[in-house]
Amino acid sequence: MFQFKRIAVKIGSNVLTKEDGTLDTGRMSALVAQVALLHRKGVEIILISSGAVASGRSELKVQKQLDAVSQRQLFSAVGQAKLINRYYELFREHRIICGQVLTTKENFSSRRHYLNQKHCMNVMLESGVIPIVNENDTISVTELMFTDNDELSGLIATMMGAEALIILSNIDGIYDGNPNHPDANVIRSIENGGKDISAYIQSGKSAFGRGGMLTKYHIARKVAEEGVTVIIANGKQENILPQLLEKDSQQLCTRFIANPRSVSNVKKWIAHSDDFAKGEIHVNEGAKTALLGDKATSLLSVGITCVKGGFEKDDIVKIMDDSGVQIGVGRVSYDHRKVQELTGKKGNKPVIHYNYLYLD
Repeated sequence: MFQFKRIAVKIGSNVLTKEDGTLDTGRMSALVAQVALLHRKGVEIILISSGAVASGRSELKVQKQLDAVSQRQLFSAVGQAKLINRYYELFREHRIICGQVLTTKENFSSRRHYLNQKHCMNVMLESGVIPIVNENDTISVTELMFTDNDELSGLIATMMGAEALIILSNIDGIYDGNPNHPDANVIRSIENGGKDISAYIQSGKSAFGRGGMLTKYHIARKVAEEGVTVIIANGKQENILPQLLEKDSQQLCTRFIANPRSVSNVKKWIAHSDDFAKGEIHVNEGAKTALLGDKATSLLSVGITCVKGGFEKDDIVKIMDDSGVQIGVGRVSYDHRKVQELTGKKGNKPVIHYNYLYLD
């Protein structure tokens, strides 16, 4: 009946909150009912839910002036309890159990932590439990925070091998102009590897979340490149999730077509590891051309021009061209001292093997 067997669904703050910033329990109830329907039909669902900070904000009247990080920690500590309790009660009405998974950006920096999270959520799904994921804002500080839950949802979708990521916002999709203009239309389909349309997109952020449509667009393109269909749709539309999952669905939305090529789980992890890079490897024009060509190619020492940073074997490093522009990221086979020793030399094993290389 439905076209996907495992999906990740990101519910944005503007879907879950009213205009006054309080939690929209009616909308939550409607979305839970839709998830419950899909769950009963055999669709495995991971929810990535915003709304904790907005929930806490509506509960507290703070007397003392707090900085932005302290406010976020306080509101999320109170709001996350309120949010997950509401989800638990709503799912229990459908005789479904949900579980909370709180994570931070740092938890994706090591392969071991990455796999631990994946194992936890796989066990939940196998046990019929719906994982509800959110960033642990109580311990996240500015430099360790996700851009927003769109970024987190992309990581979760690829990590869990989801066939589709559905990002629910408060508008119908990506428009070819200002959504408030009568001549603007929703872009219905974006082909993998197609024309960059970021110039069309309004860069403003949402009222209660941290992200905006431009962020959603860049995350969606990256996730689609890794083989996951991405759909951006209006979470306030009635019965939106079942309609999006119907085969040959005509529901208004923006759909990013998935790359048909298979991408390994390691590559999926590496693709989202830019922020955890411990150094840089700079390459010459010949190496850049070879890496970005159609043929699968590893990074060899002969094409390296210089090394920056104190990385160790198996660390993530950025790959830069001779102009200082990042062209990729990868897991390095040697520490920085050995790579410096091999720089410009022929006849060595790859510094970064193709299997551990992701190119932008």
